[in-house]
Amino acid sequence: MEGKQPGSAEQKTVTELKAVSEEPYLEDKDAAAGGAEPAVAVDDVLSRPLGPTPSQSRFQVDLVTEGFGRPAEAAEKAGREGSMLGKSSEEAKGRFRVNFVDPSAGDETSGESGGGSSEGGNVSLQNGGDAMLNEGSLHSGGRHHHHYYYDTHTSTYYLRTFGHNTMDAVPRIDHYRHTAADLGEKLIRPSLAELHDELDKEPFEEGYANREEGMPTGEAVATYIPDSKGIVKFGWIKGVLVRCMLNIWGVMLFIRLSWIVGQAGIGLSVVVIAVATVVTTFTGLSTSAIATNGFVRGGGAYYLISRSLGPEFGGAIGLIFAFANAVAVAMYVVGFAETVVELLKAQIVLLVILILAIGDFVIGTFIPLDNKKPKGFFGYKAEIFMENFGPDFRNEETFFSVFAIFFPAATGILAGANISGDLADPQSAIPKGTLLAILITTLVYIGIAVSVGSCVVRDATGNINNTIITELTNCTTAACKLNYDFSSCQTGCQYGLMNNFQVMSMVSGFAPLISAGIFSATLSSALASFVSAPKIFQALCKDNIYPGFLMFAKGYGKNNEPLRGYLLTFLIALGFILIAELNIIAPIISNFFLASYALINFSVFHASLAKSPGWRPAFKYYNMWISLVGAILCCIVMFVINWWAALLTYVIVLGLYIYVTYKKPDVNWGSSTQALTYLNALQHSIRLSGVEDHVKNFRPQCLIMTGAPNSRPALLHLVHAFTKNVGLMICGHVLMGSQRQAVKERLSDLAKYQQWLIKNKMKAFYAPVHAEDLRDGGQYLMQAAGLGRMRPNTLVLGFKRNWRQADIRDVETYINLLHDAFDIQYGVVVIRLKEGLDISHLQGQEDEEDGKTPTQSLLKKGSKGPSSPLNLADQRLLDATTQFQKKQGKSNIDVWWLFDDGDAMFSDTVLNSGQNAGLTLLIPYLLTSKKKWKDCKIRVFIGGKINRIDRDRRAMATLLSKFRIDFSDIMVLGDINMKPKIENITAFEEMIEPFRLHEDDKEQEIADKMKESEPWRITDNELELHKTKTYRQIRLNELLKEHSSTANIIVMSLPVARKGAVSSALYMAWLEALSKDLPPIFLVRGNHQSVLTFYS
Repeated sequence: MEGKQPGSAEQKTVTELKAVSEEPYLEDKDAAAGGAEPAVAVDDVLSRPLGPTPSQSRFQVDLVTEGFGRPAEAAEKAGREGSMLGKSSEEAKGRFRVNFVDPSAGDETSGESGGGSSEGGNVSLQNGGDAMLNEGSLHSGGRHHHHYYYDTHTSTYYLRTFGHNTMDAVPRIDHYRHTAADLGEKLIRPSLAELHDELDKEPFEEGYANREEGMPTGEAVATYIPDSKGIVKFGWIKGVLVRCMLNIWGVMLFIRLSWIVGQAGIGLSVVVIAVATVVTTFTGLSTSAIATNGFVRGGGAYYLISRSLGPEFGGAIGLIFAFANAVAVAMYVVGFAETVVELLKAQIVLLVILILAIGDFVIGTFIPLDNKKPKGFFGYKAEIFMENFGPDFRNEETFFSVFAIFFPAATGILAGANISGDLADPQSAIPKGTLLAILITTLVYIGIAVSVGSCVVRDATGNINNTIITELTNCTTAACKLNYDFSSCQTGCQYGLMNNFQVMSMVSGFAPLISAGIFSATLSSALASFVSAPKIFQALCKDNIYPGFLMFAKGYGKNNEPLRGYLLTFLIALGFILIAELNIIAPIISNFFLASYALINFSVFHASLAKSPGWRPAFKYYNMWISLVGAILCCIVMFVINWWAALLTYVIVLGLYIYVTYKKPDVNWGSSTQALTYLNALQHSIRLSGVEDHVKNFRPQCLIMTGAPNSRPALLHLVHAFTKNVGLMICGHVLMGSQRQAVKERLSDLAKYQQWLIKNKMKAFYAPVHAEDLRDGGQYLMQAAGLGRMRPNTLVLGFKRNWRQADIRDVETYINLLHDAFDIQYGVVVIRLKEGLDISHLQGQEDEEDGKTPTQSLLKKGSKGPSSPLNLADQRLLDATTQFQKKQGKSNIDVWWLFDDGDAMFSDTVLNSGQNAGLTLLIPYLLTSKKKWKDCKIRVFIGGKINRIDRDRRAMATLLSKFRIDFSDIMVLGDINMKPKIENITAFEEMIEPFRLHEDDKEQEIADKMKESEPWRITDNELELHKTKTYRQIRLNELLKEHSSTANIIVMSLPVARKGAVSSALYMAWLEALSKDLPPIFLVRGNHQSVLTFYS
């Protein structure tokens, strides 16, 4: 290629990237034909991105043939080749141009399509962004639509990868974004079908190569480009560090810390602070781990917990955490409820005031004035330090009560995380700011506790006349050693650590500055809570966990401020201020915060335990066991603070958890709960695979050939009635026809019908397969469905009601499927309703988006509605479809226990079978154990001889009692072997007449050819050989009508035909004769494996 001259006429395939608006891929003919290019301003060129903007999510591939030469020649040839495209399609084969829509290029149509603007941020090209803008190829089309060509010799964007022209996309961050992500728009990489599937359409049909039918055009792809102008984003210092420090340094620092030192002493005060710090540090580490495991949106603790543990825990904790922050405003403000939101911008000023107040106190400790000594302040003295080092609990205070008073001061560690949506880089800001704030505030708390404990005695009178003039003989206190007698304080004093909450003001160099610090601490904590509560509540409402609160999800302005949430928070805070019972509310609020901390810690432990590959925090300084200890400590501290408040918190969280679980919000955040559920299922499945099956643990695990699950709801409800919470249930669906079409259907049906099963509360799995016919599909499912020990052992089919009108090959397939099931050691259950099972001809295969049952959906929006009434047969079919969804009442389940599995043909009645007959008994027992069927009674029918009916009944009763199965009656049929009625025999012969071969009436050669080509036909010899068995089925039907016509369900042994000995038509006729005109009937045949035992 390097040896070719630029002007060579030799053609080559060139991939062009161009940004165009909603124009055809060919250039404007006038511009192309003219050969002249309008001048393009340099500023305009530089203002355009060097490549497709993020506002275009899709690409299109066009066929194009271009000369390898000067850019001007390439532009000139574009028009000519565009007009000759139809003639040179063979030449252009394999040559592509990729077009990108540039919505900002110009016209009104582009704007209407919602393309977005060009301000979505620059796209960084791969390999250092080395796509070269070819100035010679810049030109304008009609209506000022600029077309930009990029030299792809060095560009790797989509089509130039490692030196090759390809549709494959190189890795880039925009492929991994969520839709409408805050940091940019999601780009869609080429699908596997676009890369792999064969080109069954023209490459540029509808704008895409290998375009899937129904795929939206590039112009129709909805885009979202966030406007970053005017949005205020905080860094880690102002957004997290400052907010956390302001929230942690509350009024506790200035008012109660000195009292805590007086009660607990310096040593235990440091322990109190250290224990609180351990809890908050563990929580801070956990918060850092979660916050760095992916992009963090707004919502703070709610967002972190919900995305980790799921909506149930997140919804519960989000509501109480937002409420806790709202009430905390009242706790902090008390007298300053009128504070305006604008003061939030002055948080730096508040922090400066706080630091000055702390500095004022520290300076004051080094200035022991004489007028302060009567009030107990002597400056740093070893005597005071030693005396105050140990505890001196009074008024029934204990270590735990003092700890409970101090701990709420440490609950501000989430102040920064709570505004995660307002942080420029939450992943970096939250760990740095939170942990550094904990460190700084802890050191200050400890430093002030040690300082005040070393300078001020516990009790002082404030009376200057208590100065000691003469030396006392029993001088033991530090004050006494410092020439002050405060012994009168045994009856009560106003000063000292134990009595004066304003010790820090007294010690300080300038007391008004301490008052300003108290105001600043109060106001800053209140404002932090006042801002946090609406933000958390807004995030909760956006997720629609509680639909009634959706109105509070709306935000206003560039920062999406929750103004409605601010108003609600203000009203809640004001209400609690007016109530003024904050001493009762305070422990509950502290417990709400602790519950949030506990769940954050537990989230990290849970995510680590689940071993999800998606759990990859950038913050590495965490440990799952430390997080678990942190969660346990939070729960313990809850009871330490207030046991009844802790119990109340648990009840509220549990109640909200149950509510959200019951409502089942339609969200999927990839929680660790899902990951751990999968891990547990995997581990238990593997563990189960190493254990041999035991008869006591047998349970029917059914593969139901339903087709589309919503087409045979009665079949599903019947099987679900005895498998729910007992055994496996898989809905098999065989997709036939074109493999390509079937694969597409399978992918769409898999999610659609599994969701349908869930919405209809069916505990089942949907398993579609593609096969040439039903038999092959059934074999695939029976061999491959399930996992480990959780595999189907019973095949369930609906009776082929239309077998006489259907293609006989379908009948042959149906019967062979039964034979295959026995070959694979499956049990078989054939279910028949006289009205039928399939309602697909009424309902269609429509989506059940509203989650209604098929019948409800049909009556609501089916093709045959009130304006087109159903005929009688269809109405009966619908009634039969819903009958098993209702409570069955006091009725009978009739079990006809007639045949043993010991013979593949039919044998005499036996009473010692514990094999298939066990399945025949087990299914009715499981039915009666369910709520809808619990009032039904089991009646057992057996065959016998007239001269020993009582003996057979007693033997059966003994066997049933050993199996521990309750029954209401046992009936012995002594006339089971009588010849059926003539009219029923005649009806049977008329039914099979179209399927008979009548070989005796044909020449031998013709009869043999017919038998070979149509093996399903019934020969005269076969019919004569099996006459007794034929009469047995007809006679059983007569007895069933006589004894069980009023039963809710009949469960009966399925007759088995020997493979190759009984034709498909005759076997189908037996099943028809046995089960016609009866209540719902189960024909059951097991796999000769024991399913019941009377041994323990």
